[in-house]
Amino acid sequence: MTPRHSLTSDEREFFSQVNQAVLANPFSDERTDIDRTIAGLFPESSREEALWETIREIDRRISLIDQSGRGNIAFFSGSDRKILKITYLFVVFHRFLERFDILIKDQLKAGKTTLVVPFAEEMMTYLRVHGFGHQEILHDVALCYQLRRAFYFIARGLVGRSPCMKKLRENLWNNVFTYDLDLYNEYLWSRMEDFSTLILGETGTGKGTAAKAIGQSGFIPFEEKKGSFKESFTKTFLPLNISQFSENLIESELFGHKKGAFTGAVEDHKGIFDQCSPHGAIFLDEIGDVSPPVQIKLLKILEERVFSPVGSHGEHRFEGRIIAATNKELSEIQSQSFFRSDFFYRLCSDIIVVPPLRDRLGEEPGELDDLLAYTLEKIVGKPSLKLVTMVRKTMASQLGPDYPWPGNVRELGQCVRRILLKRSYSQEVYTTVKGPVSELAVQVDEGKMTAGELMTAYCKQLYDTHGTLGEVARITKLDRRTVKKYIES
Repeated sequence: MTPRHSLTSDEREFFSQVNQAVLANPFSDERTDIDRTIAGLFPESSREEALWETIREIDRRISLIDQSGRGNIAFFSGSDRKILKITYLFVVFHRFLERFDILIKDQLKAGKTTLVVPFAEEMMTYLRVHGFGHQEILHDVALCYQLRRAFYFIARGLVGRSPCMKKLRENLWNNVFTYDLDLYNEYLWSRMEDFSTLILGETGTGKGTAAKAIGQSGFIPFEEKKGSFKESFTKTFLPLNISQFSENLIESELFGHKKGAFTGAVEDHKGIFDQCSPHGAIFLDEIGDVSPPVQIKLLKILEERVFSPVGSHGEHRFEGRIIAATNKELSEIQSQSFFRSDFFYRLCSDIIVVPPLRDRLGEEPGELDDLLAYTLEKIVGKPSLKLVTMVRKTMASQLGPDYPWPGNVRELGQCVRRILLKRSYSQEVYTTVKGPVSELAVQVDEGKMTAGELMTAYCKQLYDTHGTLGEVARITKLDRRTVKKYIES
Protein backbone atom coordinates (compact mmCIF):
# COMPACT_ATOMS: atom_id res chain seq x y z
CA MET A 1 0.00 0.00 0.00
CA THR A 2 1.16 3.51 -0.82
CA PRO A 3 1.52 5.66 2.33
CA ARG A 4 -1.11 8.39 2.21
CA HIS A 5 -1.78 9.36 5.82
CA SER A 6 0.09 11.19 8.51
CA LEU A 7 -0.58 11.95 12.14
CA THR A 8 -1.55 15.41 13.26
CA SER A 9 0.91 17.22 15.53
CA ASP A 10 -1.38 16.59 18.54
CA GLU A 11 -1.70 12.88 17.68
CA ARG A 12 2.02 12.57 17.13
CA GLU A 13 2.76 14.14 20.51
CA PHE A 14 0.27 11.92 22.33
CA PHE A 15 1.23 8.63 20.65
CA SER A 16 4.93 9.45 21.12
CA GLN A 17 4.23 9.52 24.86
CA VAL A 18 2.53 6.15 24.50
CA ASN A 19 5.68 4.84 22.83
CA GLN A 20 7.77 6.10 25.74
CA ALA A 21 5.46 4.23 28.13
CA VAL A 22 5.69 0.99 26.14
CA LEU A 23 9.48 1.08 25.93
CA ALA A 24 10.01 2.06 29.60
CA ASN A 25 10.68 -0.52 32.31
CA PRO A 26 7.24 -1.23 33.88
CA PHE A 27 8.83 -1.45 37.36
CA SER A 28 10.48 1.96 37.07
CA ASP A 29 9.35 5.33 38.36
CA GLU A 30 9.82 6.63 34.82
CA ARG A 31 6.98 4.43 33.55
CA THR A 32 4.63 5.57 36.32
CA ASP A 33 5.41 9.24 35.60
CA ILE A 34 4.70 8.74 31.88
CA ASP A 35 1.39 6.99 32.65
CA ARG A 36 0.32 9.87 34.90
CA THR A 37 1.15 12.36 32.14
CA ILE A 38 -0.83 10.42 29.51
CA ALA A 39 -3.80 10.01 31.85
CA GLY A 40 -3.65 13.61 33.05
CA LEU A 41 -3.37 12.59 36.70
CA PHE A 42 -1.69 14.27 39.64
CA PRO A 43 1.72 12.97 40.85
CA GLU A 44 0.20 11.55 44.04
CA SER A 45 -2.11 9.17 42.15
CA SER A 46 -1.29 5.47 42.55
CA ARG A 47 0.62 3.38 40.03
CA GLU A 48 -2.45 1.20 39.39
CA GLU A 49 -4.76 4.17 38.88
CA ALA A 50 -2.29 5.75 36.47
CA LEU A 51 -2.04 2.55 34.42
CA TRP A 52 -5.77 1.96 34.01
CA GLU A 53 -6.52 5.60 33.24
CA THR A 54 -3.72 5.46 30.66
CA ILE A 55 -5.27 2.40 29.02
CA ARG A 56 -8.67 4.09 28.83
CA GLU A 57 -7.25 7.28 27.31
CA ILE A 58 -5.21 5.36 24.71
CA ASP A 59 -8.27 3.28 23.78
CA ARG A 60 -10.24 6.50 23.27
CA ARG A 61 -7.54 8.10 21.10
CA ILE A 62 -6.93 5.00 18.99
CA SER A 63 -10.70 4.62 18.43
CA LEU A 64 -10.69 8.10 16.90
CA ILE A 65 -7.93 7.00 14.51
CA ASP A 66 -9.96 3.92 13.53
CA GLN A 67 -13.17 5.93 13.08
CA SER A 68 -11.38 8.37 10.79
CA GLY A 69 -10.51 5.50 8.42
CA ARG A 70 -6.79 5.70 9.20
CA GLY A 71 -6.53 2.57 11.37
CA ASN A 72 -4.03 0.77 9.15
CA ILE A 73 -0.30 1.25 9.72
CA ALA A 74 0.41 0.38 6.07
CA PHE A 75 -0.98 3.79 5.11
CA PHE A 76 1.69 5.54 7.17
CA SER A 77 5.43 5.78 6.72
CA GLY A 78 8.54 6.62 8.72
CA SER A 79 8.23 7.59 12.36
CA ASP A 80 4.43 7.90 12.15
CA ARG A 81 4.15 4.25 11.15
CA LYS A 82 6.44 3.13 13.97
CA ILE A 83 4.65 5.27 16.56
CA LEU A 84 1.25 3.95 15.52
CA LYS A 85 2.46 0.35 15.35
CA ILE A 86 3.73 0.42 18.92
CA THR A 87 0.48 2.03 20.06
CA TYR A 88 -1.60 -0.74 18.46
CA LEU A 89 0.64 -3.31 20.17
CA PHE A 90 -0.04 -1.56 23.49
CA VAL A 91 -3.78 -1.75 22.83
CA VAL A 92 -3.84 -5.41 21.80
CA PHE A 93 -1.54 -6.41 24.67
CA HIS A 94 -3.86 -4.90 27.29
CA ARG A 95 -6.98 -6.11 25.50
CA PHE A 96 -5.80 -9.70 25.97
CA LEU A 97 -4.06 -9.18 29.30
CA GLU A 98 -6.44 -11.20 31.46
CA ARG A 99 -6.49 -14.05 28.93
CA PHE A 100 -2.68 -14.12 28.93
CA ASP A 101 -2.78 -14.47 32.71
CA ILE A 102 -5.25 -17.35 32.46
CA LEU A 103 -3.01 -19.01 29.87
CA ILE A 104 0.01 -18.67 32.17
CA LYS A 105 -1.87 -20.22 35.10
CA ASP A 106 -3.24 -23.03 32.94
CA GLN A 107 0.23 -23.71 31.54
CA LEU A 108 1.66 -23.92 35.05
CA LYS A 109 -0.94 -26.61 35.83
CA ALA A 110 -0.35 -28.44 32.55
CA GLY A 111 3.42 -28.50 33.01
CA LYS A 112 5.42 -29.56 29.98
CA THR A 113 2.38 -30.17 27.75
CA THR A 114 2.12 -27.15 25.46
CA LEU A 115 -1.37 -25.64 25.46
CA VAL A 116 -3.32 -24.28 22.49
CA VAL A 117 -3.83 -20.51 22.73
CA PRO A 118 -7.63 -20.09 22.49
CA PHE A 119 -7.50 -16.37 21.69
CA ALA A 120 -4.60 -16.47 19.20
CA GLU A 121 -6.71 -16.13 16.07
CA GLU A 122 -8.66 -13.20 17.51
CA MET A 123 -5.44 -11.45 18.45
CA MET A 124 -3.88 -12.09 15.04
CA THR A 125 -7.01 -10.82 13.29
CA TYR A 126 -6.85 -7.55 15.22
CA LEU A 127 -3.26 -6.98 14.12
CA ARG A 128 -3.97 -8.06 10.55
CA VAL A 129 -6.90 -5.62 10.24
CA HIS A 130 -4.61 -2.81 11.38
CA GLY A 131 -2.02 -3.50 8.68
CA PHE A 132 0.54 -5.76 10.36
CA GLY A 133 2.38 -8.21 8.08
CA HIS A 134 2.16 -11.98 8.62
CA GLN A 135 5.65 -12.45 10.07
CA GLU A 136 5.23 -9.30 12.16
CA ILE A 137 2.08 -10.79 13.66
CA LEU A 138 3.69 -14.10 14.59
CA HIS A 139 6.61 -12.29 16.19
CA ASP A 140 4.44 -9.78 18.04
CA VAL A 141 2.13 -12.45 19.48
CA ALA A 142 5.19 -14.20 20.89
CA LEU A 143 6.62 -10.92 22.19
CA CYS A 144 3.35 -10.02 23.96
CA TYR A 145 3.32 -13.42 25.67
CA GLN A 146 6.94 -12.97 26.71
CA LEU A 147 6.27 -9.51 28.11
CA ARG A 148 3.34 -10.73 30.17
CA ARG A 149 5.20 -13.79 31.48
CA ALA A 150 8.14 -11.67 32.57
CA PHE A 151 5.91 -9.21 34.41
CA TYR A 152 3.85 -12.03 35.94
CA PHE A 153 6.83 -13.92 37.40
CA ILE A 154 8.82 -10.86 38.48
CA ALA A 155 5.87 -9.05 40.08
CA ARG A 156 4.28 -12.08 41.75
CA GLY A 157 7.39 -13.96 42.75
CA LEU A 158 9.37 -11.06 44.23
CA VAL A 159 6.97 -9.03 46.35
CA GLY A 160 7.92 -6.08 48.53
CA ARG A 161 7.55 -2.32 48.55
CA SER A 162 11.07 -1.44 49.77
CA PRO A 163 13.32 0.58 47.42
CA CYS A 164 15.84 -2.29 47.18
CA MET A 165 13.11 -4.71 46.04
CA LYS A 166 11.78 -2.21 43.52
CA LYS A 167 15.32 -1.94 42.16
CA LEU A 168 15.63 -5.74 42.03
CA ARG A 169 12.47 -6.07 39.95
CA GLU A 170 13.68 -3.30 37.63
CA ASN A 171 17.04 -5.07 37.22
CA LEU A 172 15.40 -8.42 36.46
CA TRP A 173 13.25 -6.83 33.74
CA ASN A 174 16.34 -5.26 32.18
CA ASN A 175 18.08 -8.65 32.30
CA VAL A 176 15.30 -10.12 30.14
CA PHE A 177 14.65 -7.17 27.78
CA THR A 178 17.72 -4.89 28.25
CA TYR A 179 17.28 -1.25 29.31
CA ASP A 180 15.64 -0.49 25.94
CA LEU A 181 12.79 -2.70 24.68
CA ASP A 182 13.17 -1.25 21.19
CA LEU A 183 16.84 -2.33 21.13
CA TYR A 184 15.84 -5.78 22.34
CA ASN A 185 13.05 -6.18 19.79
CA GLU A 186 15.15 -5.06 16.85
CA TYR A 187 18.44 -6.82 17.60
CA LEU A 188 18.55 -9.12 20.63
CA TRP A 189 15.32 -11.11 21.08
CA SER A 190 16.95 -14.19 19.49
CA ARG A 191 20.47 -13.61 20.86
CA MET A 192 20.08 -13.39 24.63
CA GLU A 193 22.00 -16.63 25.19
CA ASP A 194 25.15 -14.55 24.93
CA PHE A 195 24.26 -12.68 28.14
CA SER A 196 25.13 -14.79 31.17
CA THR A 197 24.12 -13.64 34.65
CA LEU A 198 25.60 -13.92 38.14
CA ILE A 199 23.12 -13.54 41.01
CA LEU A 200 24.53 -12.64 44.42
CA GLY A 201 22.82 -12.77 47.79
CA GLU A 202 22.86 -14.39 51.20
CA THR A 203 21.42 -17.85 51.78
CA GLY A 204 17.62 -17.77 51.73
CA THR A 205 17.16 -14.38 50.07
CA GLY A 206 15.41 -15.75 46.97
CA LYS A 207 18.18 -16.09 44.39
CA GLY A 208 16.47 -19.15 42.93
CA THR A 209 13.18 -17.26 42.55
CA ALA A 210 14.98 -14.42 40.76
CA ALA A 211 16.74 -16.89 38.46
CA LYS A 212 13.48 -18.68 37.69
CA ALA A 213 11.79 -15.40 36.78
CA ILE A 214 14.51 -14.86 34.17
CA GLY A 215 14.55 -18.47 32.98
CA GLN A 216 10.79 -18.68 32.39
CA SER A 217 10.64 -15.33 30.58
CA GLY A 218 12.56 -16.09 27.40
CA PHE A 219 11.21 -15.55 23.89
CA ILE A 220 9.26 -18.62 22.68
CA PRO A 221 8.12 -18.57 19.02
CA PHE A 222 4.43 -18.94 18.16
CA GLU A 223 3.52 -21.76 15.75
CA GLU A 224 0.48 -20.75 13.73
CA LYS A 225 -0.40 -24.23 12.43
CA LYS A 226 -0.52 -25.69 15.93
CA GLY A 227 -2.10 -22.61 17.45
CA SER A 228 0.39 -22.77 20.30
CA PHE A 229 3.81 -21.60 21.35
CA LYS A 230 6.70 -23.84 20.38
CA GLU A 231 7.06 -25.22 23.90
CA SER A 232 5.85 -24.76 27.44
CA PHE A 233 7.73 -22.15 29.46
CA THR A 234 7.81 -24.70 32.31
CA LYS A 235 10.47 -26.58 30.31
CA THR A 236 12.71 -23.55 29.86
CA PHE A 237 14.25 -23.37 33.34
CA LEU A 238 16.61 -26.09 34.58
CA PRO A 239 18.19 -25.63 38.05
CA LEU A 240 21.18 -27.54 39.39
CA ASN A 241 22.64 -27.10 42.87
CA ILE A 242 26.30 -27.84 42.37
CA SER A 243 27.01 -28.32 46.08
CA GLN A 244 24.83 -31.45 46.10
CA PHE A 245 27.27 -33.39 43.96
CA SER A 246 30.75 -34.70 44.62
CA GLU A 247 33.69 -33.61 42.50
CA ASN A 248 33.53 -36.95 40.66
CA LEU A 249 29.88 -36.55 39.67
CA ILE A 250 29.52 -32.86 38.89
CA GLU A 251 30.96 -33.08 35.36
CA SER A 252 28.55 -35.88 34.51
CA GLU A 253 25.59 -33.86 35.86
CA LEU A 254 26.67 -30.82 33.86
CA PHE A 255 27.86 -32.30 30.58
CA GLY A 256 26.57 -35.88 30.63
CA HIS A 257 28.61 -39.02 30.02
CA LYS A 258 28.93 -41.91 27.60
CA LYS A 259 28.39 -45.50 28.59
CA GLY A 260 31.61 -46.94 30.05
CA ALA A 261 33.18 -43.51 30.64
CA PHE A 262 33.85 -44.50 34.26
CA THR A 263 32.99 -47.23 36.73
CA GLY A 264 29.23 -47.27 37.17
CA ALA A 265 28.47 -45.56 33.84
CA VAL A 266 26.27 -48.40 32.59
CA GLU A 267 24.42 -46.29 30.03
CA ASP A 268 24.59 -42.90 28.30
CA HIS A 269 23.49 -39.99 30.48
CA LYS A 270 22.34 -36.55 29.34
CA GLY A 271 23.69 -33.70 31.44
CA ILE A 272 21.83 -30.49 32.14
CA PHE A 273 23.36 -28.71 29.14
CA ASP A 274 21.92 -31.36 26.81
CA GLN A 275 18.53 -31.15 28.48
CA CYS A 276 18.16 -27.37 28.23
CA SER A 277 15.78 -25.86 25.69
CA PRO A 278 17.19 -23.43 23.09
CA HIS A 279 14.65 -20.94 24.49
CA GLY A 280 15.55 -21.59 28.11
CA ALA A 281 18.18 -21.14 30.77
CA ILE A 282 20.28 -23.24 33.13
CA PHE A 283 20.59 -22.13 36.73
CA LEU A 284 23.85 -23.18 38.42
CA ASP A 285 23.37 -22.59 42.13
CA GLU A 286 26.38 -22.53 44.49
CA ILE A 287 28.64 -21.79 41.51
CA GLY A 288 31.50 -21.08 43.94
CA ASP A 289 31.88 -24.84 44.47
CA VAL A 290 33.00 -25.43 40.88
CA SER A 291 36.63 -26.52 40.59
CA PRO A 292 39.06 -24.82 38.17
CA PRO A 293 38.99 -27.73 35.65
CA VAL A 294 35.19 -27.51 35.45
CA GLN A 295 35.40 -23.72 35.19
CA ILE A 296 37.54 -24.16 32.08
CA LYS A 297 34.88 -26.36 30.50
CA LEU A 298 32.14 -23.89 31.44
CA LEU A 299 34.22 -21.09 29.97
CA LYS A 300 34.31 -22.96 26.68
CA ILE A 301 30.53 -23.15 26.67
CA LEU A 302 30.24 -19.44 27.41
CA GLU A 303 32.68 -18.50 24.65
CA GLU A 304 32.15 -21.18 21.98
CA ARG A 305 28.73 -22.60 22.94
CA VAL A 306 30.01 -26.21 22.74
CA PHE A 307 30.83 -28.97 25.24
CA SER A 308 31.73 -32.67 25.27
CA PRO A 309 30.15 -35.34 27.51
CA VAL A 310 32.53 -37.24 29.79
CA GLY A 311 34.10 -40.05 27.77
CA SER A 312 33.24 -38.52 24.40
CA HIS A 313 35.26 -36.56 21.85
CA GLY A 314 32.14 -35.33 20.05
CA GLU A 315 30.95 -31.78 20.61
CA HIS A 316 27.39 -30.86 21.53
CA ARG A 317 25.96 -27.38 21.05
CA PHE A 318 24.29 -25.40 23.84
CA GLU A 319 21.88 -22.62 22.87
CA GLY A 320 20.33 -21.52 26.17
CA ARG A 321 21.34 -18.92 28.76
CA ILE A 322 23.49 -19.53 31.83
CA ILE A 323 22.43 -18.07 35.16
CA ALA A 324 24.63 -18.71 38.19
CA ALA A 325 24.37 -17.81 41.86
CA THR A 326 26.49 -17.70 45.00
CA ASN A 327 26.02 -16.39 48.53
CA LYS A 328 29.48 -14.84 48.52
CA GLU A 329 29.85 -11.09 48.21
CA LEU A 330 31.41 -9.75 45.03
CA SER A 331 34.46 -8.36 46.86
CA GLU A 332 35.01 -11.73 48.52
CA ILE A 333 34.79 -13.58 45.21
CA GLN A 334 37.35 -11.29 43.61
CA SER A 335 39.75 -11.15 46.57
CA GLN A 336 39.80 -14.85 47.41
CA SER A 337 39.98 -16.11 43.83
CA PHE A 338 36.97 -18.42 43.92
CA PHE A 339 36.91 -18.17 40.13
CA ARG A 340 39.50 -18.04 37.42
CA SER A 341 39.51 -14.43 36.27
CA ASP A 342 38.65 -15.33 32.66
CA PHE A 343 35.71 -17.43 33.80
CA PHE A 344 34.45 -14.74 36.19
CA TYR A 345 34.55 -11.94 33.62
CA ARG A 346 32.81 -14.07 30.98
CA LEU A 347 30.16 -15.24 33.44
CA CYS A 348 29.06 -11.81 34.66
CA SER A 349 27.52 -10.08 31.64
CA ASP A 350 25.11 -8.94 34.31
CA ILE A 351 25.37 -9.04 38.12
CA ILE A 352 22.16 -8.91 40.13
CA VAL A 353 22.15 -8.61 43.91
CA VAL A 354 19.17 -9.98 45.87
CA PRO A 355 18.92 -7.94 49.10
CA PRO A 356 18.77 -9.60 52.56
CA LEU A 357 15.51 -9.41 54.45
CA ARG A 358 16.94 -7.18 57.20
CA ASP A 359 17.82 -4.52 54.59
CA ARG A 360 14.36 -4.74 53.06
CA LEU A 361 12.63 -4.30 56.42
CA GLY A 362 15.10 -1.60 57.43
CA GLU A 363 14.04 0.43 54.39
CA GLU A 364 10.35 -0.37 54.67
CA PRO A 365 9.02 -2.16 57.81
CA GLY A 366 5.61 -2.55 56.17
CA GLU A 367 7.14 -5.00 53.72
CA LEU A 368 6.84 -7.68 56.38
CA ASP A 369 3.05 -7.55 56.02
CA ASP A 370 3.39 -7.96 52.24
CA LEU A 371 5.58 -11.04 52.72
CA LEU A 372 3.29 -12.55 55.35
CA ALA A 373 0.23 -12.09 53.11
CA TYR A 374 2.09 -13.63 50.15
CA THR A 375 3.45 -16.58 52.18
CA LEU A 376 0.16 -17.36 53.88
CA GLU A 377 -1.76 -17.24 50.62
CA LYS A 378 0.65 -19.78 49.14
CA ILE A 379 0.25 -22.05 52.19
CA VAL A 380 -3.53 -21.92 52.68
CA GLY A 381 -4.57 -21.23 49.09
CA LYS A 382 -6.40 -17.94 49.62
CA PRO A 383 -5.83 -14.49 51.18
CA SER A 384 -6.49 -14.23 54.92
CA LEU A 385 -6.12 -10.96 56.83
CA LYS A 386 -7.06 -12.86 60.00
CA LEU A 387 -4.05 -15.19 59.67
CA VAL A 388 -1.72 -12.33 58.75
CA THR A 389 -2.76 -10.46 61.89
CA MET A 390 -2.31 -13.54 64.10
CA VAL A 391 1.13 -14.40 62.71
CA ARG A 392 2.25 -10.76 62.88
CA LYS A 393 1.26 -10.45 66.55
CA THR A 394 2.99 -13.71 67.46
CA MET A 395 6.20 -12.64 65.73
CA ALA A 396 6.11 -9.21 67.36
CA SER A 397 5.74 -10.67 70.86
CA GLN A 398 8.36 -13.41 70.48
CA LEU A 399 10.97 -11.93 68.14
CA GLY A 400 10.68 -8.19 68.66
CA PRO A 401 10.95 -5.48 66.00
CA ASP A 402 14.69 -5.81 65.36
CA TYR A 403 15.03 -9.55 64.72
CA PRO A 404 17.76 -9.86 62.03
CA TRP A 405 16.30 -12.82 60.10
CA PRO A 406 19.62 -14.64 59.47
CA GLY A 407 17.82 -17.16 57.25
CA ASN A 408 16.11 -14.38 55.26
CA VAL A 409 12.83 -15.10 53.41
CA ARG A 410 13.40 -18.84 53.65
CA GLU A 411 13.47 -18.56 57.43
CA LEU A 412 10.41 -16.30 57.34
CA GLY A 413 8.50 -19.01 55.48
CA GLN A 414 9.42 -21.61 58.10
CA CYS A 415 8.57 -19.16 60.87
CA VAL A 416 5.07 -18.77 59.43
CA ARG A 417 4.61 -22.54 59.20
CA ARG A 418 5.77 -23.10 62.75
CA ILE A 419 3.43 -20.40 64.07
CA LEU A 420 0.54 -22.03 62.21
CA LEU A 421 1.45 -25.33 63.89
CA LYS A 422 2.39 -24.15 67.40
CA ARG A 423 1.62 -20.44 67.56
CA SER A 424 5.24 -19.91 68.60
CA TYR A 425 8.63 -19.42 67.02
CA SER A 426 12.00 -19.40 68.73
CA GLN A 427 15.58 -20.16 67.80
CA GLU A 428 16.42 -22.82 70.37
CA VAL A 429 18.49 -25.73 69.09
CA TYR A 430 17.03 -29.00 70.29
CA THR A 431 19.47 -31.85 70.86
CA THR A 432 19.32 -35.22 72.52
CA VAL A 433 21.90 -36.74 74.86
CA LYS A 434 23.06 -39.03 72.07
CA GLY A 435 22.77 -36.45 69.29
CA PRO A 436 25.74 -35.51 67.11
CA VAL A 437 26.25 -32.14 68.80
CA SER A 438 26.47 -33.82 72.23
CA GLU A 439 28.83 -36.53 70.91
CA LEU A 440 31.10 -33.87 69.44
CA ALA A 441 31.01 -31.80 72.63
CA VAL A 442 31.89 -34.84 74.76
CA GLN A 443 34.88 -35.79 72.60
CA VAL A 444 36.17 -32.20 72.59
CA ASP A 445 35.72 -31.98 76.35
CA GLU A 446 37.66 -35.22 76.84
CA GLY A 447 40.43 -34.12 74.49
CA LYS A 448 40.06 -37.12 72.19
CA MET A 449 40.08 -35.34 68.80
CA THR A 450 42.81 -34.05 66.55
CA ALA A 451 42.35 -30.66 64.87
CA GLY A 452 41.56 -32.37 61.58
CA GLU A 453 38.99 -34.67 63.16
CA LEU A 454 37.42 -31.72 64.95
CA MET A 455 37.03 -29.72 61.74
CA THR A 456 35.69 -32.75 59.90
CA ALA A 457 33.05 -33.44 62.55
CA TYR A 458 32.13 -29.77 62.90
CA CYS A 459 31.75 -29.20 59.15
CA LYS A 460 29.66 -32.36 58.75
CA GLN A 461 27.41 -31.30 61.61
CA LEU A 462 26.90 -27.84 60.10
CA TYR A 463 26.23 -29.36 56.67
CA ASP A 464 23.60 -31.70 58.15
CA THR A 465 21.94 -28.70 59.79
CA HIS A 466 22.09 -26.12 57.00
CA GLY A 467 22.28 -28.26 53.87
CA THR A 468 24.71 -26.22 51.72
CA LEU A 469 28.46 -25.90 51.46
CA GLY A 470 28.05 -22.16 51.08
CA GLU A 471 26.42 -21.74 54.48
CA VAL A 472 29.05 -23.95 56.16
CA ALA A 473 31.78 -21.86 54.56
CA ARG A 474 30.11 -18.65 55.76
CA ILE A 475 29.86 -19.87 59.36
CA THR A 476 33.37 -21.35 59.56
CA LYS A 477 35.04 -18.61 57.47
CA LEU A 478 36.70 -21.36 55.44
CA ASP A 479 37.14 -21.67 51.67
CA ARG A 480 34.38 -23.79 50.12
CA ARG A 481 36.83 -26.31 48.72
CA THR A 482 38.28 -26.76 52.19
CA VAL A 483 34.79 -27.27 53.57
CA LYS A 484 34.03 -29.83 50.86
CA LYS A 485 37.28 -31.68 51.68
CA TYR A 486 36.32 -32.00 55.34
CA ILE A 487 32.75 -33.09 54.57
CA GLU A 488 33.78 -35.73 52.04
CA SER A 489 36.66 -37.13 54.14
